[in-house]
Amino acid sequence: MKRISAAGAAVATVAALFAGTGSPYAAETHAQSRVLAARTTTVAAAPLPTHREIKALFDRWNAALATGDADRVADLYASDAVLLPTVSARIRTNRAEIVDYFEHFLESKPVGRIQERYINVLSPTAAVDTGLYQFTLTNEDGTTSKVDARYTFVYELRGGRWLILNHHSSALPTED
Repeated sequence: MKRISAAGAAVATVAALFAGTGSPYAAETHAQSRVLAARTTTVAAAPLPTHREIKALFDRWNAALATGDADRVADLYASDAVLLPTVSARIRTNRAEIVDYFEHFLESKPVGRIQERYINVLSPTAAVDTGLYQFTLTNEDGTTSKVDARYTFVYELRGGRWLILNHHSSALPTED
């Protein structure tokens, strides 16, 4: 089954309107509709990532946290990523800001655990993982505390690597 996008369908409709009118635009418009249809067909033919693959992206991120290396964590974010972090009021929109956030956050040796999740695969190159997670944090005196939070990770496949495009994390309200 051949799929074409709405844009491809619109161009094809315009091409059909010009067809047989002798218009000099007819051939060009028809060629554009074939190109759009080919692009869409190629994307539609690419396999969708599995839920298991998307779940593994959180595990990769959590493992990077365990290294204590803020640069290693930041490597998992796209260059144009947006981070709305759990324990900071500042929105982070570039690598330096993301590294700065994790340098401070990693001091508490966070270990994340998913409590509830929902995955939406949007396309062969985009997916969303959202839900509830809990962090165990180690205080300076060695005691631990837990932080329950909501999260959303938006992932995009770029250059063969799944990167975090948007990450929102906020403390879980205590009441509904």
